[in-house]
Amino acid sequence: MSDGNIDLSNDARARAYSTPLDQLNPGDPTLFRTDAHWPVLERLRKEDPVHYTAESEYGPYWSITKYNDIMAVDTNHQVFSSEGGITIATQDGDEGPLPMFIAMDPPKHDVQRKTVSPAVAPANLAILGPLIRERAAKILDGLPIGEEFDWVDKVSMELTAMTLATLFDMPQEDRRKLTYWSDVVTAIPGKGLIDTIEQKMAIFVEYHAYFTELWNQRVNAPPGGDLISMLAHGPETRDMSPREYFGNIVLLTVGGNDTTRNTITGSVLALNQNPDQYQKLRDNPDLIPSMVSETIRWQTPLAHMRRIATQDYELGGKTIKKGDKVVMWYVSGNRDEEVIERPNDYIIDRARPRNHMSFGFGIHRCVGNRLAELQLQIIWEEILKRFPEIKVVAEPVRTYSSFVKGYESMKVIIPKRA
Repeated sequence: MSDGNIDLSNDARARAYSTPLDQLNPGDPTLFRTDAHWPVLERLRKEDPVHYTAESEYGPYWSITKYNDIMAVDTNHQVFSSEGGITIATQDGDEGPLPMFIAMDPPKHDVQRKTVSPAVAPANLAILGPLIRERAAKILDGLPIGEEFDWVDKVSMELTAMTLATLFDMPQEDRRKLTYWSDVVTAIPGKGLIDTIEQKMAIFVEYHAYFTELWNQRVNAPPGGDLISMLAHGPETRDMSPREYFGNIVLLTVGGNDTTRNTITGSVLALNQNPDQYQKLRDNPDLIPSMVSETIRWQTPLAHMRRIATQDYELGGKTIKKGDKVVMWYVSGNRDEEVIERPNDYIIDRARPRNHMSFGFGIHRCVGNRLAELQLQIIWEEILKRFPEIKVVAEPVRTYSSFVKGYESMKVIIPKRA
């Protein structure tokens, strides 16, 4: 298995360092599919931390790869706007990209975010916690012992889909639709899940219709504590257009699904690649919260966010022009040796494990970050009670995406119960 702590296959390293600097395209999804993005980003951090790719499948763009530079861009929404999309590959349909609050600037961003944030506020998490624990226990108790199975499908997808269905207050039997739709949103046509952009749009019609039905139910009922009711009754959101509502549903689906699910899988992989850390965790389960933060850094479930420059701006000795696309590589900032000690090592008892970029910074910092941590913490508390070991038995199949840094499948065996 390749090592997420980066032994870097010699081929990937040789290619990354022999390609002319101006031809490096860190946004190539193949790099992420093959876990070969590490040396490309490492080289950019060393040699060209504010880097311009003139030609790519997404057009020209800037790559920001150092922790402090990313922070400077992420916290300056006046100069670096989110309008128009947050990924390098945002595809503009006839009507442009879907509106959603993460792809808005203040003041509109602030009021829409504020409308849904009570769903993931501490008071609601206190209510959700026992339900997540009950479900995690049931999932884990149903796993086969001594035979190979796909951890992504049986555990990571299940728990996150159940939680998200609860936040939307939709039937649990429909939960896997959320997983599927979330994958379709970020899928690249012709690379597995969908074949064409037309097929993607047809699935979006079905996705949109499902949530329109939920909106109609909630808008005609008394206000409730679920995300859709909050949007349907919120003074700043109840008059939003159907496209804008759907854009926010897409955001909440992907944000509430992909990130946590891929970190749950990443935690099992990281502990397998670092058996000393796995032993440390078994010996001291009090390290779970710290291990969770370290995994979120190590995994970086969303590899990047993009912005558009609203004016000319100098950064790292380069002039970014008004209208340029700027990509913040969180996955690179999380490995910046100038800010994070031994960044390529997975250390579950780091001094400052929350010192990572995975949730972003500034006004767009992940609204559900505490819920993500809660789900990870609970699943590991329940795992340690049950299983002395979960063994990864094959190289995971990674997602073909330079945005969602995740796993399609990962085969494991649980040798025995505790």
